[in-house]
Amino acid sequence: MREGDARNSGGFVLSLDFELMWGVNGTRTIDQHGEHVLGARQVIPRLLDLFEQHGIGCTWATVGFLFCHDRDELLSSLPQIRPAYVDRKLSNYAYLDQVGADERRDPYHFAPSLISRIAERPRQEIGTHTLSHYYCLEDGQTAEAFRADLDAALKLGSAAGHRIRSIVFPRNQVSNEALGVCRDAGVTIYRGAGRPAGGLGVPRSRDSRLRRVIRLADSYVEMGPRAEPSVETHAGMVDVPASLFLRPFSRRMAAGERFKIQRILAAMRRAAQRGGLFHLWFHPENFGVDQERNLGMMATIAKEAARLRELHGWPSLNMAEAAAVAISATGASAQRLESASAR
Repeated sequence: MREGDARNSGGFVLSLDFELMWGVNGTRTIDQHGEHVLGARQVIPRLLDLFEQHGIGCTWATVGFLFCHDRDELLSSLPQIRPAYVDRKLSNYAYLDQVGADERRDPYHFAPSLISRIAERPRQEIGTHTLSHYYCLEDGQTAEAFRADLDAALKLGSAAGHRIRSIVFPRNQVSNEALGVCRDAGVTIYRGAGRPAGGLGVPRSRDSRLRRVIRLADSYVEMGPRAEPSVETHAGMVDVPASLFLRPFSRRMAAGERFKIQRILAAMRRAAQRGGLFHLWFHPENFGVDQERNLGMMATIAKEAARLRELHGWPSLNMAEAAAVAISATGASAQRLESASAR
């Protein structure tokens, strides 16, 4: 049962799934995706400048392996219990032999220097995307394996000086069992799947072509009812649900770029007028090519968020900030959430 619904505690929330190669192993190689990863390393400092210029808070949901400085640290961080997916291609543990010596020699799998640069900037929250890009709904995974994966990710984050409170589940594969593991670990804020239009949150085997087509269409034309999601508290957790995935510039879909931006700006304005939530998310690696077009698109969104903040008092928030506002607005389970976070 939902304990609290903060419909008047909205804002513009931004979260990024920060993965480099760890998000695509099994589907793409460095030859296929390396340009995106190296480009992301150029784009991220520029995104940080843009966010600071326009007062944009952001949660960077970071794959735990990226905290490692070198291969030795990565191998020593591995948990004893690991996912035993039926589809073995899903496990990043199967690709450890491809990892290089350190960040300088392997910029595709390590990113401690980037994480430090992110954390130095105002209101940039370091969250977790699990240690190994863990899938919580795939056949063969267990609560014990997820707990071991999450604990290892939090240990690496803590060693780097970060108290991690927010999680984004890879492919938005959320389950009540996984939420219980997170709560026990003190990670009490998560990005829920949000909009039902072709949404994620299913095993890959059930992510049909129709669902993918609906998700694609929803980026350009609003599918389903025009309603803002709301931050909700339940069972010691805070759900800061997703509103929309920001697709990168596509030459194939260039004719639709204008509609995509209009769709986002219209949803932001509507949410600001109603005091609602608009939670945008994307992968920085997707901005690694066509960088100027993608950064220009994000600049348009950031400027509009700043304008709406001035016009309506509609804040820009990272996930932890959005959760804090919701807890303050509803008064629901604040003490229990703080107790869980302190464990």
